[in-house]
Amino acid sequence: MPSSPTPSPTPEPSGVRRRSLLGAAAAAPVLASLAGAGSASAAPAASVASATAGPAGGPRALPGGGDLGPNVIVFDPSTANIQGRLDEVFKQQESAQFGTGRYALLFKPGTYSGLNAQLGFYTSIAGLGLSPDDTTINGDVTVDAGWFDGNATQNFWRSAENLALVPVSGTNRWAVSQAAPFRRMHVRGGLNLAPDGYGWASGGYIADSRIDGTVGPYSQQQWYTRDSSVGGWLNAVWNMVFSGVEGAPAQSFPEPPYTTLETTPVSREKPFLYLDGDEYCVFLPEKRTGARGVSWGNGTPRGTSLPLTQFYVAKPADSAATLNQALEEGLHLLLTPGIYHLDRTVEVNRAGTVVLGLGYATLIPDNGVTALKVADVDGVRLAGFLVDAGPVNSATLVEVGPEGASADHSANPTTVQDVFVRIGGAGPGKATTSLVVNSRHTIVDHTWVWRADHGDGVGWETNRADYGVVVNGDDVLITGLFVEHFNKYDVQWNGERGRTVFFQNEKAYDAPDQAAIQNGSIKGYAAYKVGDDVTEHEGWGLGSYCYYNVNPSIVQHHGFAAPNRSGVRFHGLLVVSLGGNGQYECVINDTGSPTSGTDTVPSKVVQYP
Repeated sequence: MPSSPTPSPTPEPSGVRRRSLLGAAAAAPVLASLAGAGSASAAPAASVASATAGPAGGPRALPGGGDLGPNVIVFDPSTANIQGRLDEVFKQQESAQFGTGRYALLFKPGTYSGLNAQLGFYTSIAGLGLSPDDTTINGDVTVDAGWFDGNATQNFWRSAENLALVPVSGTNRWAVSQAAPFRRMHVRGGLNLAPDGYGWASGGYIADSRIDGTVGPYSQQQWYTRDSSVGGWLNAVWNMVFSGVEGAPAQSFPEPPYTTLETTPVSREKPFLYLDGDEYCVFLPEKRTGARGVSWGNGTPRGTSLPLTQFYVAKPADSAATLNQALEEGLHLLLTPGIYHLDRTVEVNRAGTVVLGLGYATLIPDNGVTALKVADVDGVRLAGFLVDAGPVNSATLVEVGPEGASADHSANPTTVQDVFVRIGGAGPGKATTSLVVNSRHTIVDHTWVWRADHGDGVGWETNRADYGVVVNGDDVLITGLFVEHFNKYDVQWNGERGRTVFFQNEKAYDAPDQAAIQNGSIKGYAAYKVGDDVTEHEGWGLGSYCYYNVNPSIVQHHGFAAPNRSGVRFHGLLVVSLGGNGQYECVINDTGSPTSGTDTVPSKVVQYP
């Protein structure tokens, strides 16, 4: 049970998540008033660079800059009825788990008072200053679970970035599960990660944030916090991981289950939109090695800036051909909120290219193509978008580097941040492999790769997806890895010197029988498999859960599989059977106690080997 220094209600931490049984909420109807945004909704138009020279010296056919579209709603301190607009978006998005609405709520620098921005699905809120403290809300940015009877395990796909909050009660509530990052935030108070009533919750991710008060996870099953500062941390349920966090609890896994790294090996914060006077720019934070604490501690972050005129501001009606043309002409991509249907692959071939999504912009490959491919070049930044598998099977959905990529990118790696992948749920979808990383030194910083267990188009073969993340490149680092429900290996890591800081996994709920998951002589595919030939690999704070609710008699031999050699090391491993729906025989390889019975109690391995 979580411990608390006060006599306030304590949650039941080991409740079983039952997403598939509880079902998904129906999408809310689109509000006409939001589809045609008023003066506060239309972002100031950046200057158009139609005559700017392209990379070959000729004129560009496509413009840079431009209006951000109707689903980017921009506020300044003088905007009338801000609360009303926030409430309208929330009313539409609160339960629209698989709806089509996508929104970015942007606040110009200044001070705002008396606001409670409740965030529903596919809604991002962000400040437009260079520092979070440039934009202060005397109020709250709230995620709760009233729409789902107090169960926060489906509070996905929403984000908060680059704001300072002064919570009305002294504590802000952020009760989220996967794909809901809390980045570059300054909470001048505490942060409560549980829903009202302390119902189930399965998050989550904080980065580059300062929480002056205490963070109370309460019922949160797991959490990862990176390069931040906290005034205190209240409790742990299954798996709490920290890297580079000032004020983090000391290393104590297995009890309490805190895995704490003093620094993060390598990090580079996510690109973000900001205002320089009246002009939009995108800030590109610099790479940090051995990072600890926030990147904006002195007010101004370190890095470089690009004017919006160097971006093609894409709209959902744009074709893949148009997006590729913009890239070929030397423009970066800013994906405004909405759903983009792709009949061919978006090809990122130029070093240093930025592809930044707003408001959970969503890419859907319609005809079995790969949605996006990156060449083996330096410094590409992919951030802030969702890739949704289409009804025709794609061999892959996102590829970072071509097969056999071998160039050294240690000085300027490609980063993949808040790029989320979904197979099924919003409708039929199939993909053999979701995310493939071939380029060396790639940093994947927070991803949720999810084969849907509820919604539309869901079934063992209906949304077939064998592999979640496959890493072939050497020297790849993943910080904040969430991968769930794949038919075979959720993560397969073939590259050398790979590192993972925090992993959360659920095996596929819907396996019909033992034979369906049989892996040769092994019962089930590991959640996280390190290739047999790998000589160096390391992971910290990794957990795998099983909930075989279709056939609770299924046995999974282990959650983790890796070569048994000294250079392959793990710290803080656990497996959990949720309510006895399936069991694990071991934790890693043939090591670790089995789960048993109906008690949802983790089996843990402190170090391996």
